[in-house]
Amino acid sequence: MVCCFCHDREQKDEHIKHIPVITQSSSGLLETGVNTLQSTLVLKKRVEVDEMNTQLMEKRQQVHDCMKILRERRAQLQQRQTETKQRAAEFEKFVEENELKRRRALKKFQMERQQNELKEKEKAELSSHLQDLQARRLFLKERVNKFKIFEDFLMKTLDLLPDNYLGYRTELVTAIIRRYETLSISRQDLLQKLNSLTDEMKTSQDQLDALKQQHNTYKLMANQELSERQTQLDQTSERNKQLEMTLRMHMSQSRDQVEEVGNILIAVRNLGEQCYLSHYGPLDGMDAATVMDMIKEFMVEKADLERRAMRLTDSSAATAKKSTSGRIQLKSRSSGATVMKSRSSGATLMKMPQ
Repeated sequence: MVCCFCHDREQKDEHIKHIPVITQSSSGLLETGVNTLQSTLVLKKRVEVDEMNTQLMEKRQQVHDCMKILRERRAQLQQRQTETKQRAAEFEKFVEENELKRRRALKKFQMERQQNELKEKEKAELSSHLQDLQARRLFLKERVNKFKIFEDFLMKTLDLLPDNYLGYRTELVTAIIRRYETLSISRQDLLQKLNSLTDEMKTSQDQLDALKQQHNTYKLMANQELSERQTQLDQTSERNKQLEMTLRMHMSQSRDQVEEVGNILIAVRNLGEQCYLSHYGPLDGMDAATVMDMIKEFMVEKADLERRAMRLTDSSAATAKKSTSGRIQLKSRSSGATVMKSRSSGATLMKMPQ
């Protein structure tokens, strides 16, 4: 507010025009016109300086007042900040205390809930136990009512008996009760034995059924295996019959082949006698292959001899020799065919079964 008031005052001073007061006469003014012009300017400047100093003082005062107001406001603000911090600290303390109270209350609530659950369980167990006891009480009550007739019967029987019959009445009742308990225990033992025997019989019956089922399974498997083996036996018998027929046919063919091979060997032996070479040794100890090699060598020597003879003779003798060589070639060809046939027969004999 002070700053605003000072500002309005400055604006009003700017609009005010200061009029100087003239105390001299007009003649004096004219005489001093030139001199007063300079002094007037100086005065005017001094006035302006004074006004500026006044305004400066006012501005300083205004600034001083504003600084004072600012210091006061800063002090107020600091005081408010301090109060705010104190309130915040108090609020945080209040929140922490509430949090501690909440945790304590929650912990207490959980403990109480656990205790309530335990009490509920105990209550349920006690209720169940109470129901069991009530059921037991009703059962015992029914048994008492059931056995009441026997007690009445015994009492009536004792009333009818003489006083000195089998001792005192209490001892007789006790003996009868003991006898009843003995018989009851024996009955329970017999029932337990009967139940155990029944269970054993059921177990044995189950085992017997399992063994029967297993026996039937083995019987079916054995029958199936027997049928498979019978089928294999029939197939084997049929195959043996076919093999026997094939063997017989092969043996009949083998006889023919043996006869043919024998004839071929005889022919080879005769041809070996005709083509004998001394460096092969005696003919009796040679086998068919050696004899055939000897015949081949003999034929090759004869062919070489023929070629040499054809080179030495002239053209006329060559014509005569051609006829001779033709006969030799025919003979060699027939011998070669015989040798090849004997070789094939020998291979056939080697392949034949013993």
